[in-house]
Amino acid sequence: MNYKQDFPIFERRPELIYLDNAATSQKPQAVLDAETDYYTRLNSNVHRSSHFLAEEATVTYENARKTVGDFIGATSEREIIFTRNATEAINLVARSYGDAFLNEGDEVLLSLMEHHSNIVPWLQLKERKGIKISYLDIDLQGQFVFDYSMITPKTKLVSLTGMSNILGSLTDIKQVIDAAHAKGAKVMIDACQLAVHSPIDVWKLEADFLVFSAHKLYGPTGIGILFGKEELLKKMPPFLGGGEMIQEVFKDRFTADSLPHKFEAGTPNIAGAIGFAAALDYVKKIGFERIEKIENELTEYALEQLGELSFVKLIGPKTTKNRGPVISFTMEGVHPHDIAEGLSQKKICIRAGHHCGQILMDAWGLPATARVSLAFYNTQEDVDKTVKALEEVHQYFSNS
Repeated sequence: MNYKQDFPIFERRPELIYLDNAATSQKPQAVLDAETDYYTRLNSNVHRSSHFLAEEATVTYENARKTVGDFIGATSEREIIFTRNATEAINLVARSYGDAFLNEGDEVLLSLMEHHSNIVPWLQLKERKGIKISYLDIDLQGQFVFDYSMITPKTKLVSLTGMSNILGSLTDIKQVIDAAHAKGAKVMIDACQLAVHSPIDVWKLEADFLVFSAHKLYGPTGIGILFGKEELLKKMPPFLGGGEMIQEVFKDRFTADSLPHKFEAGTPNIAGAIGFAAALDYVKKIGFERIEKIENELTEYALEQLGELSFVKLIGPKTTKNRGPVISFTMEGVHPHDIAEGLSQKKICIRAGHHCGQILMDAWGLPATARVSLAFYNTQEDVDKTVKALEEVHQYFSNS
């Protein structure tokens, strides 16, 4: 099936080959329609006014929360906090849980391949509270170099990616979660890439916190979620102050509202939440079994075709075992930015740079990589045209 027909951008730009899905995905018509419907049919604020329009908007918004919760196996909508993105969700945990429950000398354990969004908030917590930050090393297959001794009594929180946005590797996160819980540490999962390509059950995974964004999952920009176990969220102080997150306000004090509203100060991204739910419904309709089959076959094909280019070096796993459709590579004698620009001239969109992962790049001695990231709407023809364009880019720079 040609899934591109569900995405209006490909109709308007038939020449487009979009291989930058790990940065943000394209949006199906169903998502665009859902947002338009909100603004044209029931535009009103939520949780405030008692008129019929506000009530309908509130019901639709809260139904979106339930859709997100169901998507990851949450048992209660109170465990789903809408945020602007995964970055804000991680900052919420660092500011709220970190400030309240971590103390000088306590340890937060990360890995070398974390996105900057899962590093900088903890560095800021280190500045505020004097905590220690440790890092798991990464092997050439993009897996954590881990043993149980790395979780110590000082380890209070572990925050790791479920799928690398640089290497495409699907990490063995469960063994780390079990080890952390055995020592009394809490665990947060950055599922920004994982949630796009694989089904998630937070209770089987036993994650204490989990975050991801809508815009990588065929939904709108400016909306993401934090999942947190209810007993933890109840203990955490509010992240932001203002309207909606309060129960009562006095001259000298306030009382916070109940979950999930305690963490959703001000008017939320109502249309974004509704569009987010529409994106998840769209994905559910296709089914992860179908999506994983398409993406696995495409990834295998792309790895084979790229692997036949003598001037290309693949970075990370060379097979589809324990990996998703994110492929980083370098080209002999050509900077990744020049690769991306050369492909862009042929209407092929890829990413080049450090991919918000400078720590891994420095550890592996890489100034940057080019990155192809596939989605189920991509095709083998997209890969073929990209490989041909890479040959032309290499030839151009070889003759320069």
